[in-house]
Amino acid sequence: QVRLVESGGGLVQPGGSLRLSCAASGTIFSIYAMSWYRQAPGKQRELVAAITRGGSTNYVDSVKGRFTISRDNAKNTVYLQMNSLKPEDTAVYYCKRESMVYEGLWYRDYWGQGTQVTVSS
Repeated sequence: QVRLVESGGGLVQPGGSLRLSCAASGTIFSIYAMSWYRQAPGKQRELVAAITRGGSTNYVDSVKGRFTISRDNAKNTVYLQMNSLKPEDTAVYYCKRESMVYEGLWYRDYWGQGTQVTVSS
């Protein structure tokens, strides 16, 4: 059974930093792309950052230069380092194991339960 558990959220002042972690179990972590999404109250869930199994990354424009996604395959963990946080970064942040097609078989995506990030003075 695939399980994704996020941690590291909390309350931080504007300009501060947080590092989110997402620990995966029940999956061969290294072969999947992983992503971080967020959902603010009253808004749709949006992709924040993604990392391929080869380590290539991409980011939504609003976080470029402030957030960094990384992965440690030995620890089955993906991270999101968030610096220079702004009130508009306030949201529930979710980790996602992306779906994959491999040798004609489709492997579904999985979501974590989310961790709250609040940026406020």
